[in-house]
Amino acid sequence: MDNSDGITIHILDKEYMIACSEDERHDLQRSAEYLDSKMREIRDSGKIIGSDRIAVMAALNISHELLTKDGGSTKSEASVGNRIRSIQEKIDDALYRSRQLEI
Repeated sequence: MDNSDGITIHILDKEYMIACSEDERHDLQRSAEYLDSKMREIRDSGKIIGSDRIAVMAALNISHELLTKDGGSTKSEASVGNRIRSIQEKIDDALYRSRQLEI
C-alpha cells in the first residue's frame, strides 16, 4: 500500500513503511522484492536461522554480486556504495520504528 510519503514493502512476511519520493518508489519496490527473494533463498536453505543473520548474509551476497558484476571498478563502487548506504538508512529507520511498535 502506497501513500504520499512513502511505500509499504514486505520482506520475509514483515511489513515496513519506507519514506521515499515518488520517483524512488518503483526502484525501492524492485529492491525490496529482490531482497525478499534473496532472504527467502537463504532461509529456505535451512543453514541460517534468525532474521538478522539472514539479512546480513543477503546483504553480503548482494554486495558481492554488485561488486563482481562491475568488475570492481572504483567509480561503480562509489555509486553503488552511496545507494547501499541510502537504502540501509531507510531500512534501519523502518526496523527501528518496527521495534518501537513491538515494545
